Amino acid sequence: MKRFNDKVAIITGGGSGIGLEIAKRLVAEGASVVIGGRGEAKLQAAANEIDPTATKVRFVSGDISRPETAQALVDTATSAFGGVDLLVNNAGIFNPKPFLELTEQDYDGFVDIILKGKFFMAQAAAKAMQKRGGGAIVQTGSLWALQAISATPSSAYSAANAGVHALTHNLAIELAASNIRINTVAPAVIETPIYGTFMDEKTVQDTLPTFNSFHPIGRNGQPADVAEAMLFLLSDQASFVTGTILPVDGGVMAGH
Repeated sequence: MKRFNDKVAIITGGGSGIGLEIAKRLVAEGASVVIGGRGEAKLQAAANEIDPTATKVRFVSGDISRPETAQALVDTATSAFGGVDLLVNNAGIFNPKPFLELTEQDYDGFVDIILKGKFFMAQAAAKAMQKRGGGAIVQTGSLWALQAISATPSSAYSAANAGVHALTHNLAIELAASNIRINTVAPAVIETPIYGTFMDEKTVQDTLPTFNSFHPIGRNGQPADVAEAMLFLLSDQASFVTGTILPVDGGVMAGH
């Protein structure tokens, strides 16, 4: 028996990295998925990779910081597959920059995409989940919201993700009566394409290996490391787990 037979999942930031990885695994375990992101061509390529037959996948392009994008994802999941059971609230951005150099535009970008985007996506999904008698939400938070890291100054990013962590605690209480669970993973350095958004390919190749030793386990994380934790939190195996922030960090928080 596949864990997610007949379940319908929405995955934001589903075109690459962690989002793409969990979308593939959800479909392999019986779910239908709707992936979201900014670029239509990127989403189409991801959808082809997730399910070449296109029977178990749909995509919606748009800016997740706009509540209407969240609603469009829910509407697509409902019209294509009948409703919403699962949400992977994953979309985000990352770009280390010293606090004294951050602009209002930088700040707004982090808060709008990371916190506002997850807030209204969770709201739209939860309303749809109520019609199905419940559901499960898992969010991508961040180790940086738990532990400041001098090598990667990230004040606005960290503050936005701390809001995501607080949202997790509050929604666990508010949505429990609707049989909706919510948990968040807080990853350390995960080798995804996000680093290519602010470094060229050569710099990424040179820089990422320097973070291996940052993790007591001795290596950076991979998308599969986060996806497996998320799959557990979404599954019925975690039916007594809600409101939790789970570091997926190779042991970084163990020393703090």
